[in-house]
Amino acid sequence: MTSITPYAIVAQVRYRELPTRLALAAFIGLVAWVTAPSIWPVVWFAVVVAGQGVDWIVFAPLRQSPDAEPSVSRRVLCCMSAALNVLIYGSISAYLWFAGGEPGRVFAMIQAAGGLLHVSMHMHHSRALLMSSVIPHGLYFLGLPVLSAIAFRDPVLMLIAVGGLLYVAHLVAVVRQTLGSTRALRAAGDEAQSERRKAEVASAAKSDFLAVVSHEIRTPMNAVISAANLLRRTRLDRQQREHVDMLIDAGDVLLGLLNDVLDFSKIEAGRMTLEQADMPLRDKLAAMTRLWEARAAANGVRLVLELDADLPEVVRTDPLRFQQIVFNLLSNAVKFTTEGRIVLRAAWTGPDRLDISVTDTGCGIPAARLARVFDGFEQAEAGTTRRFGGTGLGLTISRRLAELMGGDLTAESVEGEGSTFRFRLKTVAVAQAAPVKTGARKTPTAAPPPASLAGRTILAADDHEVNRRILELLLAPHGCRLTLVQNGAEAVEAAALHRYDAILMDMQMPVMDGLEATRRIREQSAGDEVPIIALTANAMDVHRAAWEAAGVYAFLTKPIDPVLLAQTLAMACAEGAQEDPAAVSA
Repeated sequence: MTSITPYAIVAQVRYRELPTRLALAAFIGLVAWVTAPSIWPVVWFAVVVAGQGVDWIVFAPLRQSPDAEPSVSRRVLCCMSAALNVLIYGSISAYLWFAGGEPGRVFAMIQAAGGLLHVSMHMHHSRALLMSSVIPHGLYFLGLPVLSAIAFRDPVLMLIAVGGLLYVAHLVAVVRQTLGSTRALRAAGDEAQSERRKAEVASAAKSDFLAVVSHEIRTPMNAVISAANLLRRTRLDRQQREHVDMLIDAGDVLLGLLNDVLDFSKIEAGRMTLEQADMPLRDKLAAMTRLWEARAAANGVRLVLELDADLPEVVRTDPLRFQQIVFNLLSNAVKFTTEGRIVLRAAWTGPDRLDISVTDTGCGIPAARLARVFDGFEQAEAGTTRRFGGTGLGLTISRRLAELMGGDLTAESVEGEGSTFRFRLKTVAVAQAAPVKTGARKTPTAAPPPASLAGRTILAADDHEVNRRILELLLAPHGCRLTLVQNGAEAVEAAALHRYDAILMDMQMPVMDGLEATRRIREQSAGDEVPIIALTANAMDVHRAAWEAAGVYAFLTKPIDPVLLAQTLAMACAEGAQEDPAAVSA
């Protein structure tokens, strides 16, 4: 990254100051005419205007290409223009000195001193330009009283010259200090730019690293969790089923940790995006309560939902992030409460204010650690991670999300008695929920009939042999006809030969990736309406956005959720059949 040259800085300063110089010239010419009336002040102003025009032309190339180093001839030309204009501009001081009497001499010295100060402050970026401008002004400022003292043999005028020398000495000190400050500021600015570029490179590298790690972890996790789910379907004795449940629970914990790290990274990098949609508030809170009731009951704890009578049925917010915050609060409450009860309360505290609180009767948080529970990787006690698991990111992410949503998240706690986490959100109540739109990011909420996939033809593209085998085992009980291919090119070819009810598409594949394959299939006359579902281990927002741009029906991530996969496929096939009644699905 090239920086602007000193000559270009001066060129820009002179361009900005041009109206000021012309206005001052008009004022000085008027004072000179009043002090010593003649035609010369008018002639002087006309010559000043002409000289400024020449100066504007000479410095123009530097303004147009500020990062280009000027040639030697251009530098000489700029110095000559600056010196010429200073000689012209300062000549009015000589006129006033000799023709204006005592008032004229005073004004001449003030004008010359002001000119010296002006060029010193604006020309110090280039030593050559500074000397070209200062020397002519100095000749007027010091030469006029010295020459007059010699010519008229007046020692008082020599004292004026001595005073002028003192002024110049002070001005030199100021200019040197300014030059030093400018260099220091420039060096600090360059260092800051360099550090920012390094930080941007490091951030991009971290994002790339997390994307790769996420993909590489999700791929084997998909095999582990899917195999455990398949094993659960078989005939197992009590001990074997317990082992499988432990395996699935451990996989869910690992997936939760991975999602927490990715969310934290996105928030830190400023890449977290929010959506606005109508959310059935009461239904959402009731669903999350049902989700955690069994886990709380297993700990001997009662989970209670209390809804304010004025609570609206539907609000407009980001449903996914709202659910993530409340889910984290309930998860913490269940994790740290072994007796008593947990209360999830929701109240409408203003025209646009929603207040969600989770109160538990758990171990509580020591006062010394309460202020740090929202810090990244912080937990109330050093042994918390070993006893309960987790990264300590849940509350950090929840608070950051709450702030991004225009709200806040606070905590109150008494050690040994329990804690209350309060999530306040600025939102809007709406009359009713908007109808669900078809397209990407669809999440089915109701299971389709068991036979909804029977006889359907599904094309699945995945380069990993284990993933293809898992898909085959997961979908076989649903009675669908599954065609498996190993890359995007094979998927494009298969979609051209046969009209499938739905297509499952991986992202990273050899020969042709899933995004390109999706675009190619969309370009085919037979594939412009077939529902394509992204099923990938690339789970970051940038990947989701890329799939949405490609026009997928839904975006699913690995490890595969068997129920969600079947529901999404069933909905896709049903909607595809409605859009194309002539499609063959048997």
